[in-house]
Amino acid sequence: MGVILREGGAAFRVWAPHATAVAVSGDWNDWSDAANPMAAEGKGYWYADVDGVVAGQEYRFAIEGPDGSISRIDPYARAVTNSVGNGIVTDRAYDWGDDAFQMPDWNALVIYELHLGTFNRPEGSDAPSGFHDAIGRFDHLRRLGVNAIQIMPAMEFAGDVSWGYNPAHIFAIESAYGGPTAFKDFVRAAHAAGFAVILDVVYNHFGPSDLDLWRFDGWGEGEAGGVYFYQDHRAATPWGETRPDYGRQEVRQFIRDNALYWFEDFRVDGLRFDMTLYIRTISGDEGDEGDQLPDGWSLMAWLNDEIADRFPGRITIAEDLRQVDAVTATTGEGGAGFGAQWDAAFVHPVREALIAAEDDDRSIASLVEALKRTYNGDPFQRVVYTESHDEVANGKARVPAEIGGEDEQRHWAAQKRATLGAALVLTAPGIPMLFQGQEFLQGDWFDDSVPLDWDQAEDFGGIVRLWRDLIGLRLSEPGLRGRHVEVLLADEDRKLLAYHRHDENGEAGVLVVLNLRAEAAQDVALDMPDEGSWRLRLNTDWSGYSEAFGDHEAHDLEANGEAEDTGRPRAMVSLGAYSALVYTR
Repeated sequence: MGVILREGGAAFRVWAPHATAVAVSGDWNDWSDAANPMAAEGKGYWYADVDGVVAGQEYRFAIEGPDGSISRIDPYARAVTNSVGNGIVTDRAYDWGDDAFQMPDWNALVIYELHLGTFNRPEGSDAPSGFHDAIGRFDHLRRLGVNAIQIMPAMEFAGDVSWGYNPAHIFAIESAYGGPTAFKDFVRAAHAAGFAVILDVVYNHFGPSDLDLWRFDGWGEGEAGGVYFYQDHRAATPWGETRPDYGRQEVRQFIRDNALYWFEDFRVDGLRFDMTLYIRTISGDEGDEGDQLPDGWSLMAWLNDEIADRFPGRITIAEDLRQVDAVTATTGEGGAGFGAQWDAAFVHPVREALIAAEDDDRSIASLVEALKRTYNGDPFQRVVYTESHDEVANGKARVPAEIGGEDEQRHWAAQKRATLGAALVLTAPGIPMLFQGQEFLQGDWFDDSVPLDWDQAEDFGGIVRLWRDLIGLRLSEPGLRGRHVEVLLADEDRKLLAYHRHDENGEAGVLVVLNLRAEAAQDVALDMPDEGSWRLRLNTDWSGYSEAFGDHEAHDLEANGEAEDTGRPRAMVSLGAYSALVYTR
């Protein structure tokens, strides 16, 4: 589909089932609507083979539809001049050099979510940053220790500034970010630096603006959008009447081709699917049988099966947020087949515990449930986090801002409780994720026109180091990559939580102790997993992380006592206010 470049020319194919005639016009024929007519191939497909076409030339399709002549951008255009401009003939060949990147095991992933337009805007520029600008911060990410970069949608959208969830052309890389070659440069550089690349894709709706797919061949029922969209109430989404028709084979193929395109042409290591709830339901009402979209469910299963078969080890992640096991169950079990899903059962109770104004309002029981949550018995079928683009916008702010108000970065409680959140994310079962700038207390809320303040990476270099140390433990300690968590202490009165992370054999254990009160906890009796010595690996209260921290004295543990009620080894632990301690056997 689209442009098939060959030596000396190119072929073009487009689906326009209600057209009576189609031609391809472009730079090579002075934009003539008659010079290169396309032949009907049957079933609504049109084809032309044109001499003299070269990469870089612009083109459009001239369509005779039911209501007259219209001009459209190729739905499969790999590049466009802009969202309302022209398609660009692209050469899909690219020199990948010696790139032979291997995706890490999913239980060893640490994801960094970023928005290209704000991640690293050049100083003094009003334009959004792009792929090459982002590469300039890879040294920071490498030192931080993350091993996967998840980028918010980079498909061509209306204008130059956007979150990206309004795709106008789903095969074309956003021109303001640098286009398709820049994205390939980004992936190649990311792989060389040791990062997997996960791309956010949007299939629950298209547009809604600058959308040439709308009535693409001139046809549509009533006010509906034509061949690419549902023609009835199923078209309605929270973002417009532009839900694709998941029951139409040509539309399913269009989305399938797009999903595979990112793996085939750009060598991405995973896809994150935006709001899958609105692919599998009409309005999000799971309890209403009439609200279900079986064709959407089968589409997701088809995509996941083909990706798993053709690109083993790559990951697909669903943003569903309804805690439905079937989303990440295998398709053979009737599931949608995603590798993991964003876990609302973690982020919401954890954020609530962190931002509550009063210590007595922090629920240890809710944190225990958040730690223990699995999907289909597998904790690594979920992504755990306290900040994402959604959690720090739309009326919500960054965790430090929710806690500390205007002085969030300098506020003692904001720093302390934000870093407690970091400890929970990096030691909980699941795939941990942080959002750009979280590691240096980026404040306020996410705005797609406001760049990251990279000066804060120096101002709060100690907090960056805390994240780095936690990530280092996450990736070096097998117990933190194991599937198991055993809660050892859940004290609602003192707001203390302790848990043991370990592998399937109960070995390679890691002990995590947290204090969610503003006062230090002294001489806490803790039933231990094993007797003997436990080495202190990290104390979030260390003043090296922040001058505001208390440097509460903490030591290695000796589990030599015995609890009368449980018969287990016992040790005495002390920890600072709003602090976490991490021990290994």
